[in-house]
Amino acid sequence: MSSPFPGMDPYIEARREWSDFHNSLAEVLRTELNTRLASNYYAVTTTYATYDIIQVAQQDRRSISPDVSVWQTTPSGASPVGVAVIDPPTVRSSVPLEVEVRIANVEVRETGTDRLVTAIEILSPVNKRTGPQRDKYLRKRRELFNADVHVIEIDLLRGGQRSPLEIRPPQAAYYISLGRAGNRPTVDVWAIQLWERLPRIPVPLLYPDPDVVIDLGAIVNAVYERGAYSRRLDYTQPPPPPELSDKEQGWVDELLLPYRKQE
Repeated sequence: MSSPFPGMDPYIEARREWSDFHNSLAEVLRTELNTRLASNYYAVTTTYATYDIIQVAQQDRRSISPDVSVWQTTPSGASPVGVAVIDPPTVRSSVPLEVEVRIANVEVRETGTDRLVTAIEILSPVNKRTGPQRDKYLRKRRELFNADVHVIEIDLLRGGQRSPLEIRPPQAAYYISLGRAGNRPTVDVWAIQLWERLPRIPVPLLYPDPDVVIDLGAIVNAVYERGAYSRRLDYTQPPPPPELSDKEQGWVDELLLPYRKQE
């Protein structure tokens, strides 16, 4: 079953869904490219490990078993003597818990030489959140822009910080950018509103070979159907953060009215 949204489905941006969607998107994109590329190119997925912080809700109380237990026994009828009094802690806090996250991207390479031709970066929440993982991604981004490589960034997350650009694009929910190796510092940007379909974009190759065109909307819809997201997403609830604008919220409410009437 297809998504009710004509473009990106904002409900997939939930933390519990995004990792599965992200890696599936890379796989389907690679497959689509390999059906369109000439024999002197091939597409491959690349994965790297990073770490993301688990946020545990305050009300999620978990039992903790200490490594050492101290028992005090008092004879029957006797009064406790010499019991140590523990000074109470000033505050009860928590520590950030990190889990390993594997992020997949897509590369187009030249057959035989394995030369990197086009890097397709699919942004993830850790790439858009202030911290060492974002710094690491931005360093990689600078290295790609300084190399003789075409760079495509696919940002299908409404939240977090956008990748830096000299000229601010129009305000939108999602962005795709293309930096051709021979045209930098110029970068083409597609700014996509929530209610718009995802665009067909060019994937540049080595001169004089023509671009390969991919339909990102069709690819995302294929991922949605293969992942059975229609069974997993609860459209009776609001979309995950960040909060929608009034215009976006009104449009979403109208779009999802048939799904909510079924409840």
